[in-house]
Order: sequence, then structure tokens, then C-alpha cells
Amino acid sequence: MISFSCDYLEGAHPRILERLFLSNMEQHRGYGQDRHCEHARQLISKACGRDDLDIHFMVGGTQTNMTVISSVLRPYQGVVCAQTAHINVHETGAIEHSGHKVMTINTADGLLSAEQVRDKIASHYADPNIEHTVQPGMVYLSMPSELGTIYTKQQLTDIAQVCKENSVPLYIDGARLGYGLCSDLSDMTLADIARIADIFYIGGTKQGALMGEALVIANKAYSKDFRYNIKQNGGLLAKGRLLGLQFEALFEDELYWQLSVHANHEAKRIHDALVSKGYELYTDAHTNQILVYMSADKLETLSSDFSLDFWWREDDRVLVRICTSWATKSENTDRLIAAL
Repeated sequence: MISFSCDYLEGAHPRILERLFLSNMEQHRGYGQDRHCEHARQLISKACGRDDLDIHFMVGGTQTNMTVISSVLRPYQGVVCAQTAHINVHETGAIEHSGHKVMTINTADGLLSAEQVRDKIASHYADPNIEHTVQPGMVYLSMPSELGTIYTKQQLTDIAQVCKENSVPLYIDGARLGYGLCSDLSDMTLADIARIADIFYIGGTKQGALMGEALVIANKAYSKDFRYNIKQNGGLLAKGRLLGLQFEALFEDELYWQLSVHANHEAKRIHDALVSKGYELYTDAHTNQILVYMSADKLETLSSDFSLDFWWREDDRVLVRICTSWATKSENTDRLIAAL
């Protein structure tokens, strides 16, 4: 069985496993205060084009999202996001469990617009019963979106401006940030993200690491006492070096970007084959995720050899996600294309 269902099925890039092995008997201070974490912070700061960033290493995306959002919001505030956002549909109510409402906006392509964000915030302050309703206290978005679509630099800049006007932070979930920035439709760099967002994270779990996300606080207003919040949410890993050295490996010699380009290239091959064979795409995404309609019979036939991600059924057809990863083999892509 060949899987194209998601991008974290494989373990880790061999270079990371080698680093873990070679450093296995080293002794370091715990909780991310070791030389591997510090060097990784330096490499990430350089890639972001800044030397004033507050960088922390977390274990996974849901933990990172809950820790960030709960640390920023006041008890009466909620977080604004697209209805397809990961914090709304795939985190088992983690944000609500922390005591904060997820305030959704319906979108056709998974992307928020500045106008939608402005209207969402304005509607709260125009409500005559304002103090009886949850106050928008943060804007959350994913780059790329859960549908594999990406923001342009102007779109993100416009959203950030609305956030600034309303004194709410912009937080970017970057679980697949490399895939988004390396898309052939992207006009942004990591330095642009570091300039636009107040807080964001660079995904490792889905991009070649065994585990881990690099959280970057670009606006120091949100840095004070942040490690207390990490600890309270169970995210302060005792053997923190295990996270730091993985990002050392990923950000040395541009490995992170090479792996991202590879995944996108394999997805583009599948995308082009689907288009040429007459399949209908849900969105014309150019990252490592493809959402495509096919008949239930076709999915059943493919499922004998391939694992694909079923999303939902519409009458006599189904929406399927095909997902490549940093480790996708070209020969497996060839086999899927032949079977489509």
C-alpha cells in the first residue's frame, strides 16, 4: 500500500536521524537552553532576516496553537479564523478547552480577506450588547490554508494592517509553511512572514522532522513570561535539545527548502495529470495538497493500492485529498498517475 493521505507518515530525514544518533550521549541543560537550540535559533533568525526574534521549540501543532492563543487572549476574548481552520475542525476543541471561543468566518477557498476580518471585528463593536459577547482578540490563519491555498504578500499585509488598526495580533499557523512559501504561486519569503506576523511557527513535524515546531514571536509585546505558559500547557520538553538539533539540521544548507520544493514538485506532477485526465479540482492549490473530486467507484479502485484521504461525499462523488511529503518517492508518484 502506497500512502498519499498525509505528510507526516514517514519518520524523519536521514540527516536528522544521524544528528540524533551522534548527539545521543551528549549532556546538555534541559528545557531548550542548550547549544543545539541556541544554534537553531540563530539559523532561523538569519533565515528570517532579523536578530530580535523570540524563538521557542514546541512538540506539535495543536500544543503550539493552544499555548500561543491561551497566552495572548484575555478570558473574555476569542480568536477569529476561517471555518476550515485547523483550530476549528481538527483540534478536538483544544482552544475552547482553554476557555476561548473560536470565531469563524465562512470562506470559499480557506483564505481570509482583510475585508472579512475588518467586518468581523467591526460587527462586535457595533453590537449594542457588546459587553455580553465575546471580544475578538486575535486573528489566526494558516499558510498555506487547510485547503492547500496560499496567501499573497499583499493579502497578508492587508490583514496585518486591519489587525494593527484594531490592536489584535496576527498569528500564522505554519505547520506546512515551507510548502506554502515554495509554491510556484508564492511571492513571499520567510523574512516577509517575520515582518508581517506578530507570531508564527515554522512546521517541522510535516516537513522532515521527527517532531517539533519552531515558534517565532516577532512582536516582543507577546514574549513576556511566555515560557511559564509553555510549561503550564505541558510543552516545555525536558530534553529540549532533541527539538533544537532537528531544526539545526533543517536550516543548515537550506535542507528545509529543498524538502519543501520536492514535495511541491511531486504534487504538481499529480495535479497536472489530474487536469489532463479531466478530473475536477476543488481548489487549484499549488502546494503539497490536492483536493479533487472523483467517483466513489474510482476511489474504491484506487484504494486497493493507494491510501488517499477521504474528506466528504457529495451525491455520487467524493472529495479526496492527495498529499505528498518531503519523502514522497518519484516512482510512487508515477504509479499513482498511471492509476488515475
